[in-house]
Amino acid sequence: MIKVLFVDDHEMVRIGVSSYLTAQPDIEVIAEAEDGKKGVELALTLRPDVILMDLVMKEMDGIEATRQIIAKWPEAKIVIVTSFLDDEKVYPALEAGATSYMLKTSKASEIANAVRSTYEGQTVLEPEVTGKMMMKMRKQEVPLHEELTNRELEVLLLMAQGKTNQEIGDELFISLKTVKVHVSNVLSKLEVNDRTQAVIYAFKHSLVK
Repeated sequence: MIKVLFVDDHEMVRIGVSSYLTAQPDIEVIAEAEDGKKGVELALTLRPDVILMDLVMKEMDGIEATRQIIAKWPEAKIVIVTSFLDDEKVYPALEAGATSYMLKTSKASEIANAVRSTYEGQTVLEPEVTGKMMMKMRKQEVPLHEELTNRELEVLLLMAQGKTNQEIGDELFISLKTVKVHVSNVLSKLEVNDRTQAVIYAFKHSLVK
């Protein structure tokens, strides 16, 4: 029998999903929690086989709850069950230690199967989540500076020489306004906050000779 803890702040969701899961011959919902804080307490006390975790809740959200559970109990198997698919939720939840990621729009039978698969040590991800992870992996394989245009790379190298925007414009024969646009693009593509970080990136990746 797979023992499940269900953490969700919507009572009707808990009732519906729990009723379906409990009706399964191999699954038992042993406890429920309406917020992340209580979920952490019950998880560490009861040590269920699988934890179903919502993300957006009062007191403590699912990402922080997952992080705290995994920190004290690394073997915990957590299935995120949420309505959110944005990057700000998906990546942090998986990085916090969640094993699987499902949507509340999934069929009850699909969530039950996710519980079984997660219990067996498998990772179950919604197709949309799998796509996001693949895109992120591909993006990580390509150095950020590969996204720079030739002109943006020229601007970065001049920035590394300590030149001001006006000096860069004079050397490349472009307007100050155009230089600022290029600098902004460089910072954005390198995912840095300022010129100093951009220059550090250039040196770190041997772009400056």
